[in-house]
Amino acid sequence: MIVLKFGGTSVGSAEVIQNAITIAWSQADHAPVVVCSAMAKTTDTLVRLAQAALDGREDQVRRELDLLSTLHLDALAGLTSGETRSTGQDLIQNLLDELSSLARGLLLIQEVSPRSKDALLSFGERLSTTLIWLACVERGISAELLDSREFIKTDEKFTEASILPQATQEAITARVKPRNNHLIICQGFIASTMSGVTTTLGRGGSDYSATIIGAALQAQEVQIWTDVTGIMTTDPRLIASAKTISEISYEEAAELSFFGAKVIHPSTIQPAVEKEIPVLVKNTNAPEQPGTRICRTVKNRGIQAITGKNGITVVTVQSSRMLNAHGFLKAIFSVFEKHRISVDLVSTSEVSVSMTVNRFEPSLEQVIQELQSFSRVNVEPDHGIVSLVGTDLWKEASFTARVFAALRDIPVRMISLGSSDINLSVVVPQENLEQAITLLHQELFPQGEKG
Repeated sequence: MIVLKFGGTSVGSAEVIQNAITIAWSQADHAPVVVCSAMAKTTDTLVRLAQAALDGREDQVRRELDLLSTLHLDALAGLTSGETRSTGQDLIQNLLDELSSLARGLLLIQEVSPRSKDALLSFGERLSTTLIWLACVERGISAELLDSREFIKTDEKFTEASILPQATQEAITARVKPRNNHLIICQGFIASTMSGVTTTLGRGGSDYSATIIGAALQAQEVQIWTDVTGIMTTDPRLIASAKTISEISYEEAAELSFFGAKVIHPSTIQPAVEKEIPVLVKNTNAPEQPGTRICRTVKNRGIQAITGKNGITVVTVQSSRMLNAHGFLKAIFSVFEKHRISVDLVSTSEVSVSMTVNRFEPSLEQVIQELQSFSRVNVEPDHGIVSLVGTDLWKEASFTARVFAALRDIPVRMISLGSSDINLSVVVPQENLEQAITLLHQELFPQGEKG
């Protein structure tokens, strides 16, 4: 069997929903399970609705509800006719009424807890998958609609819940029964606690749902259908000559996604990695294109892609007590651990440690205050990380020389060659981030090629 995940832009209108169904049904002899996101921009609308309810802005709440109603009922009209449309109107309207009731309740109390927000956000995927199932019925395609909350089980960390592996595995194998010439349609992103309370998996959650289901069912392949033709040598919006990478390893894909690539989420491929299931990234609007295959081992060596991540703060901790001292690094990192802040890059000397963190971390000020109790702390905001990802980068003697020659006119604040030898990262001023990526791409991919 296979799992196909369609993102928001791949189910954003009646036309592209039909494309997605055609793609899925063309693989009906592989017992497909279809995992779908909310329609494009729906989640953003629901987030605005939540904020309007919190602020007590009744008119804004009503406008956002009207937008959602128009979007989904228009799509229904473009996908169905006759009895199917009549049935669909009842189903979609029931969901919209349920959403409206929840929104009015939140507006009344002017409070949106993480638990309430997850309940609100779940409507995007519930609405889109209902539309997709109805479109299949209209086309005479054998299909069933499942509720992912019945078999994706999580803890109670609302808005960014963690999967409960054993419970999820058991629930998926008990509830999801793929078979040839039949589509199973379910939601990405949403899940539930063991007591049945709705949760969400955070950013990239739909991709994560797909690989969780694929791993549980021992899928032959997980396909991520999006609006780009795969993972590219860099962001094509920045460099038009960027090309699609035909094949990339799990580790390289994870590094790229963590350091800024938007095609997949860092957690997405982990279930696939554990079961060695290939992940294929393809374009819904160009299904004939081969896309990018993510797998255990690849033939290509050397540089694969360049990505960037802005909004970075460099934190440097200095103390003469570090000299020949035991446990000083542990003391530093225990402060970050206490406040649940992830450190991206680390560079050390005998008396100082420099680290990069996301500037938007809410507890960063508290971390700095605690570090100042036993060391001098220097904070440098407004930086970016440029990451060059590929296998055995260090084995090409000229590689680092070419990198720093290309960056000769850009100040480099930190350098890190990852312990896995697949990531050379440099920290530069945020204002120079795009320039640095452009210069490096011109140097390392002179024809924009990486096949």
